[in-house]
Amino acid sequence: MASNEIRRGAAEMSIAMLMSGTIGWLVVSSQQPVSNVVFFRCLFGAATMAIVCGALGLFRRKLFSWRIIGLAVLSSAAIVANWALLFAAYSRASISMATAVYNTQPFMLVALGAFVFRERVTPSAIAWLVIAFIGLVFVVKVEPAVLAVPGQYLEGVAYAVAAAFLYAISSIITKHLKGTPPHLLALIQGAFGVLALAPFVHFDNLPTSGVHWLQLVTLGVVNTGAMYVLLYGAIQKLPTAMTGALSFIYPVVAIIVDRVAFGQKLAWVQLLGALLILLAAAGVNLGWRIVPQRRLVS
Repeated sequence: MASNEIRRGAAEMSIAMLMSGTIGWLVVSSQQPVSNVVFFRCLFGAATMAIVCGALGLFRRKLFSWRIIGLAVLSSAAIVANWALLFAAYSRASISMATAVYNTQPFMLVALGAFVFRERVTPSAIAWLVIAFIGLVFVVKVEPAVLAVPGQYLEGVAYAVAAAFLYAISSIITKHLKGTPPHLLALIQGAFGVLALAPFVHFDNLPTSGVHWLQLVTLGVVNTGAMYVLLYGAIQKLPTAMTGALSFIYPVVAIIVDRVAFGQKLAWVQLLGALLILLAAAGVNLGWRIVPQRRLVS
């Protein structure tokens, strides 16, 4: 794999994760039910991608084989279900714990990459992933109150694990679509989401403010259309371990946005965790070794 392609993929993945970190702010600020937010995210995202695909001349017959359509629909179904499970986990295990559990998906990506694609995972890459997850644990502040209802808490954790697994499955399917324009993949995903979520939209509770509509449009056009083009393009270019490590950037950005938008203060432990996450992402991206290679005995 060419180093230029890897560098480009790393840049695309990093920008996509920076965008992803602002999604929570847009969702909360829009003051809409979750089903409405996801529906309009898919609707505006699909509309944007339809315009882009048309401008780039991507509506060509050879790009719509039954194999491509089938895999793209499977990937889209996994992503839509991923969103639904993650949102359900928030109300049961708390946003903090659900986020922590959900971010086990890089480990699932590495395991699936090794199993499906026989990708070699170096000891150093595994060590960096462990460091990143330790950082994530430091970052997420979990209140003791989440343990007050053990039944719902465990159910929420299970939903978050399932959501993480579905994200990893979607990423693995996307790697099988290498050569398919990511713009087209994002369009198919958005269109599938519109059809799947239409029956659950609260049309009697639509935004009445222009600002709230602008937030939903931004969520669809920028944080879905543009973001998923970058994300899918990166997934197709990068080794699975690097994709997993760089995905840890988004919770750090989300915490910074929380601080700026909602005044959430960070403890020193959380700041330490953010530094560990960024260090691990840099370590995998730049190929830093922290586990010595074993020497072959002649």
